[in-house]
Amino acid sequence: MDAPFEVYAIRYAHMPRRRRDNFIPADEHDGPMPMDFFVWLLKSPARTILVDTGFSAATAQKRQRQWLRCPIEALRTLGVAPEAVQDVVLTHLHYDHAGNLPLLPNARFHVQDRELDYATGRCMCHAPLRHAYGVDDVVELVRQVYADRVVFHDGDATLAPGVELMLIGGHTRGLQALRVRTARGWLVLTSDAAHYYENLMNERPFPIVFNVADMLAGHRRLREAAESPAHLVPGHDPEVLARYPRWPGDAVGIACLHLPPQA
Repeated sequence: MDAPFEVYAIRYAHMPRRRRDNFIPADEHDGPMPMDFFVWLLKSPARTILVDTGFSAATAQKRQRQWLRCPIEALRTLGVAPEAVQDVVLTHLHYDHAGNLPLLPNARFHVQDRELDYATGRCMCHAPLRHAYGVDDVVELVRQVYADRVVFHDGDATLAPGVELMLIGGHTRGLQALRVRTARGWLVLTSDAAHYYENLMNERPFPIVFNVADMLAGHRRLREAAESPAHLVPGHDPEVLARYPRWPGDAVGIACLHLPPQA
């Protein structure tokens, strides 16, 4: 059996939000509920895989997000040069998950068929559905298709021994989560199938959604795929950095997800 993966959640941006903005129906007990932005790095002796690529400083300014660092340059903190990355999983193509592609000159980009169909098809004629997409990011991925650097997946797939892609949908038409084998068991990175622990564990949908029923069914499937609730990692919850040991010396925040959660 291949060696298990180390898994890191790399924080690169932040924004304030309210509880009423994060649930369907809106939370009656409103209060602050901020959002962190992450990319994830999977490392084993045989393979290094980046999950999502974040957004740029220009996008942060345009969308009024607090940009803390370049998520691609942050890989160097973990000893990974951006030009050495060969595989990138794009969980979906929203602006905060699929920017910065030119900073990864040697990577193959793994995406679901139906996600690129969705991001370039008739659904994008509707402003509410296209709001979270960056047209330049989508166009850049299309350029990479023509450069033979995109790998399409049609549903669940094994990317590498110990790394499984799970087509979930819900938040977008082609959102994919990951199931990763670590030394402490099978970890599930939900990406935006669940932004917060509370979305996932209490079956409370996040309001940016393509299909609510698929989102709720996805929550159940993700819980079943993880070895325990402590093996589930949502996509945007600041609680992730509080629950897991931190990579030493990094002031912005890198959580070591392959290590047991802290008490």
